Amino acid sequence: MTETTRSGTVETRVLLSKVPEVTVWFWIIKILCTTVGESFADWINLTVGVGLSLTALLFTVVLAAVLGWQLRLDRYVPFVYWLSVVVLSVTGTLYTDILTDSVGVPLALSTGVFVAILVVVFGVWFARERTLSIHSIVTLPRELFYWLAVLVTFALGTAAGDWTLELTGWGPGISVLLPVGLIVAIVIGWRLGANAVLSFWLAYILTRPLGANLGDWFVSPSTDHGLGLGTAATSVIFLAAILASVVYLTRTRSDVITESEPTHQPTATVRPARERVMVTYYAAVAVAAAALLVWAAAQPHATATEDDTTGAAVTTSFSSGDATTHFPQGEIAKFRTIAEDTLAKVQAGDQAGAKARIKDLETVWDADEAALRPLDQNAWQALDGQIDSTLKAVRVGTPDTATETKTLNALLTALG
Repeated sequence: MTETTRSGTVETRVLLSKVPEVTVWFWIIKILCTTVGESFADWINLTVGVGLSLTALLFTVVLAAVLGWQLRLDRYVPFVYWLSVVVLSVTGTLYTDILTDSVGVPLALSTGVFVAILVVVFGVWFARERTLSIHSIVTLPRELFYWLAVLVTFALGTAAGDWTLELTGWGPGISVLLPVGLIVAIVIGWRLGANAVLSFWLAYILTRPLGANLGDWFVSPSTDHGLGLGTAATSVIFLAAILASVVYLTRTRSDVITESEPTHQPTATVRPARERVMVTYYAAVAVAAAALLVWAAAQPHATATEDDTTGAAVTTSFSSGDATTHFPQGEIAKFRTIAEDTLAKVQAGDQAGAKARIKDLETVWDADEAALRPLDQNAWQALDGQIDSTLKAVRVGTPDTATETKTLNALLTALG
């Protein structure tokens, strides 16, 4: 059902609401989608070995098709809407990964850039429409602003979440607590009278690092206090949960907005004094979170000695071969052989062969984890970080021979 309103000579096509009501189901599916965005992107990029750039290009095409489908509809359809959110989640994650892994942009900088972009999107959206309410998505311009904001929030949440982990060295489990705590603080603020639209978008951004951290917990091995399910199994589990939830909502229509805001109604402030106080409350929460991160960053914690997200060579505190002192030399010899074969293929210009051979390293290393890790936890973590960086350097969509050679030589040095 649609209607057309006229203002002078300008016609605006007014639709039924194109987004769901914000219920508990909304937040459950949103978190599930963000988890899929993290695990599925990693599975396609690293496990399947498609490469970051090609994976991003693939999902950009898929995103264009899915959003085209969504924009052609004249009402909220759960399957199409949440499919759009899943694809946006994967695509936003990939865009951030390209900046950090391929371009080498520091996570602190990319977080700041995405914050600035989101501010601009919201500013232009509000200047044109006079509202940022999710209940007002009843025209094509508003829907376009909405989906652009959603894409930027996914990219921002990815960058901010990864930056937090980089600063603190937190692992699965502990890393979930910060976004959970912040979301709880926002819910409390909303209940005490904070602006509903502001509270919604703050929580929306925070669900991205929360979902990603949950995904890491499912993917990480049990020795890292994770569930050890891997990226493929985690993606399947969460996609199935999303599908089941969407089927339920399609049948019950419990999240359909039956009445929408007028097309150009300014956002009204119901309790301006209370909302100003709650803005101060949100600022205090942000300061407290920043203080916690500064404190955590100052604490001793295990990290890869070179940023795992850059794809650059990792150097360790071990001298040549020291990292493998407590490991069976027969297993280390297998790793060295694979690394040497891969380096030879890189130098010969056989990139396809190098990608295929480096897959063997990932397979053997993962298979040996249960035996090697208990022998020397610190050495295992150092080599694991080095191998991860080597995998990324070889598998990027547009590999750089110099970077590949550097990471492979650094790995061979660590292996002794």
